[in-house]
Amino acid sequence: MGLSFSTWHAGGYANAAVPRRADPASLQQLGGQTMGTTWSLRFDNPHMLPLAQVREAIEAALARVIAQMSHWEPDSLISRFNTAPAGSRHVLPPEFAQVMQCALAWAQTSGGAIDPTVGALVARWGFGPAASQDHAPPSPDALAAIHSKVGWQRLTFDATDHTLLQPGGVQLDLSGIAKGFAVDHGVDALRALGLTDLLLEIGGELRGIGRRPGGTPWQVQVDTEMPTPQRIALSDMAVATSGDRWHRRSLEGRSWSHTIDPRDGEPVTHALASVTVRHPQCMQADALATVLTVLGPDEGQAFAQQHDIAALFISRAADGSLTERATHAWQAQAGA
Repeated sequence: MGLSFSTWHAGGYANAAVPRRADPASLQQLGGQTMGTTWSLRFDNPHMLPLAQVREAIEAALARVIAQMSHWEPDSLISRFNTAPAGSRHVLPPEFAQVMQCALAWAQTSGGAIDPTVGALVARWGFGPAASQDHAPPSPDALAAIHSKVGWQRLTFDATDHTLLQPGGVQLDLSGIAKGFAVDHGVDALRALGLTDLLLEIGGELRGIGRRPGGTPWQVQVDTEMPTPQRIALSDMAVATSGDRWHRRSLEGRSWSHTIDPRDGEPVTHALASVTVRHPQCMQADALATVLTVLGPDEGQAFAQQHDIAALFISRAADGSLTERATHAWQAQAGA
């Protein structure tokens, strides 16, 4: 998939047009492909580090995430866990352990609206690398059998020694959080090079640190399908969007989203078209966007208000019209 900073919208954002005539030579950009999508970077490079060095740092960070958490890679750590025998205990690298700890924390807080063990359900509904070849929705009995293998409570994770027990048949899927972590991990790698002002994006998840040359914040446009797109600043802030318009399946008049509610095993059917979350960490923004998408426009709004989450909800009415609701935290950040 192609990408330009001025026109790319597939993940929900469009960055400012590039280049600007007044931009200094130190404001540079890189891009590439990863995780079935694209990554892009804008950064101030006052010491003129070689672009090859910057690219190598990003690509090494992304490679670590893929090797650990991509269920599309048969030799990744997550794939090996998913095929491991019951009772086997696995030592997780620090990155995987951090993602698992975050996912399990929000699973508990949200009552299971995000669940890292949802892999078998996602596959049965026709998504992911192990997508079922049976394109019809599962029968109630088949769904119940799959659902019996799902449940974050079945996992035994030791945050002290970073070990995870495979209870038997659990299929991890970290798609609702790993891409956001990859953004954070990439930012950390760039900071290690001494870069302090940058905007990194992977497949529509973005995080900005520092500012553009001249002191203005990094700006991104949230593509909400509303007549007037929102433009937000990302100065030491990340943003992630989850929604129903990018990955769908349909059969015999029924259409369903790739977002599966782990609590009942069914694709979500509420009126939420998308939800965008702002948070200092992209991993957290990604996880919370997943939580709120599962919870829906009403339960999700209440959850976001309760936990002081900066979120923008876009709901679709039966006639196709859209309505927009923002939490108090989103409004406060927008006015900052």
